[in-house]
Formats: sequence, C-alpha cells, structure tokens
Amino acid sequence: MIISTPPAETAEGHVAEMYADDLSSDGFVFAHTRAMAVNPEAHAAFMALIAAIVPSIGIRVYEAATLGAARAIGSPHCLLAHGRKSLRAEVLDDEALAAFAYRDDSGFTPAERAVVRYAERLSSDPRSMTDADTGALRDAGFDDRQIVDITLAAAARNYFSRALLALAVPTEDVPGLTPETAAALRAAAL
Repeated sequence: MIISTPPAETAEGHVAEMYADDLSSDGFVFAHTRAMAVNPEAHAAFMALIAAIVPSIGIRVYEAATLGAARAIGSPHCLLAHGRKSLRAEVLDDEALAAFAYRDDSGFTPAERAVVRYAERLSSDPRSMTDADTGALRDAGFDDRQIVDITLAAAARNYFSRALLALAVPTEDVPGLTPETAAALRAAAL
C-alpha cells in the first residue's frame, strides 16, 4: 500500500475512534482501518449507511449479503473480517464458514441462501439483473424495504471491498479464526 495513513500517535476524532476499536478488540490496527482513516468522513458515512441497513434485515441476512458479495468480488479482507463477525454473531459456525468458502452455503437458511446468490450476482454481473432476481428475494419472504436493504448491503460491500483491493491494502491474520478457516476464506478470494 503506497498511501500514507494517519499515525496512531496523533490520531484524533473519528480516526482515533477507528484505531481504538481495532486496538481494544484485536490489539493492533488493521491495514484496512488505516487506509479508510485517510478519509474519516467517508468511513463515518459508510458506517452510518450500514447502521441504516441492518435493522430491517437483521445481522444474519446482512452477513449473508456481505459474505456473498465478498466471495464474488474475491475480497480476502472482507471474507476474513466478516467470517469472524459471522462466527461471533453465531450466524455460521466454524465448519459452516469453512464450507461457505468452498461454495457450500448450507449453513444458511434457504432465504439467506437466496440473499447470498443475489449478492453474488449483484457483485459479478449487475447489468444482467432483472426483476427475476428481486423476485427470488420476494419469493424467499422479503418485503420491499428488506429487498432494498439487501441490495444496499451487497452494494456497500462492493464499495468497501473494491476500494481495499484497488489500494492494494495488505491483509493480516484475523484473530478468532482457526488457521484452516482463514486459509479457506483466503482461497475463496482467489
């Protein structure tokens, strides 16, 4: 990563909060956090968007959309970070998360699997999407607000993941993942 990032020693405001969150949970500041700290207003806006999305769909559906998008994009940063978040929130267990990395989505409910497929399609070929794609979400039981928020969740992951990839932000080991699961998630990003 060739961009200069704000040093922790002089961080103030939202940047200091970003760094403190990483330090308190993991003992170090992730490279992706440092990269996003270059524009703390954009990071705060991104976090506000996520906070506006999750209430209507819940954490399980949000993580299904996020992981589906991250897998389609090939984002090791987001697969690792949201793999761990999925474990902590008990969305998936370690075995189901490793299986997800190998394209086995059986750890998700049928409705959540529809979300994974939708997020993957949005992330890989959005121009070909039709009403049939949103119809699959409707058939899975989601209402209009939820369909919009699932779309926003996958699109937001595209924004964040693609920015990290474009900036060549390195990926670190993510505490809380077994080495086998982390290796599977990294392989899913290739």
